[in-house]
Amino acid sequence: MVKNEEELSEKEEKIEEQSISKATDDESPEDVSTGEVIDSGGEFEESEEENTAGVLSALELELEEMKDQVLRHQAEVQNVKRRADQDVEKARKYALERFCNELLPVVDSLEMAISSRSSDKEDSTSIIEGVQLTLKMLVDTLAKFNLEQIDPEGEPFDPKMHQAVSMVENRDVEPNTVLSVMQRGYMLSGRLIRPAMVMVSKAPE
Repeated sequence: MVKNEEELSEKEEKIEEQSISKATDDESPEDVSTGEVIDSGGEFEESEEENTAGVLSALELELEEMKDQVLRHQAEVQNVKRRADQDVEKARKYALERFCNELLPVVDSLEMAISSRSSDKEDSTSIIEGVQLTLKMLVDTLAKFNLEQIDPEGEPFDPKMHQAVSMVENRDVEPNTVLSVMQRGYMLSGRLIRPAMVMVSKAPE
């Protein structure tokens, strides 16, 4: 009877040991030295999230740089287009400048012919009238192409538009007044191509 009880007790101890061993195997592995549970899966997920965030940050930075480059290229293209348009406009406006400069001596000669006419010779009247008509036609034709005369007699002297040939004392007008025009000046589309040669007044000493 005693022997049967001892055998029964040994069987119960073995069953308990097997139960404890099985329960221990089912639990997460522990660090032998510290007894703490090692959660390797959580660390892997955190590392993967950090890598993803780093990649997204790098892509965003690269996108911003590309946007900046695109804006710079667009600005350069606009500048080039604007400069090209300005060059074309200048070429269109001032294409006749050289041609006009070649014609100005002809205008000067006609004006000199008219101013030097002699009143004693009545036969020259018709010739002078013809020269005046020719001069008017030539000046009007040049005006159609935006060539304007500068005739500043009686106006204040402007060094940007006039070239003083001489200065004469004169009490009747203000100093630095244009007394007479020796040679008319000309502007093409608002740009000076030849200043007017003038005689300027000065105060008496």
